[in-house]
Amino acid sequence: MKIFTTLYRQVEHLVHEVAKFGLVGLLGMVVDLPIYNWLVFDNPLVVFGTHGDGMLHDRPVTAKFISVTVATVATYLGNRHWTWRHRERTGLHREYVLFFVLNGIGLLISAGCLGFSRYVLDLHTALADNISANVIGLGLGTLFRFWSYRKWVFREEIELDEAEHQAKTPDSPAGLDAENTGDIPVVR
Repeated sequence: MKIFTTLYRQVEHLVHEVAKFGLVGLLGMVVDLPIYNWLVFDNPLVVFGTHGDGMLHDRPVTAKFISVTVATVATYLGNRHWTWRHRERTGLHREYVLFFVLNGIGLLISAGCLGFSRYVLDLHTALADNISANVIGLGLGTLFRFWSYRKWVFREEIELDEAEHQAKTPDSPAGLDAENTGDIPVVR
């Protein structure tokens, strides 16, 4: 049992990041899926059954680009302020642009799966679209996003130097004026 405890302690931080990233991703799906289904099938809740023709029913990949772009705003905020809040901040402009670029690559992965399903396999149902784009494509894109955000957007964790953050209490009133140089304190 001690081996499992030791192993978990070594990956505990990563497990927490993955869990938070997953929850933020679910928020993104709650934004993405209804927008996509509304644009393509004129019904934000359609997965099975009948559906109509949405305003982009003949352009599902365009609809996917729109829905993911809207969801990206929500996921950036969730990831910056919750998932990776303990990581170094490198500037909103840099992070946001890089986040959108890498999210765009993740979107291309999802859209590629959708395009393959639609135009190569000739599957045109709501179920096929949602499985190819929102299960397979989203799964592969999510793996890429987690790795890339962690590596390039929300960089290394902030390292705290213990010596700088430990409370310094002087041993004597004369120590109040002394710096930690080893010199004799100055008495005024």
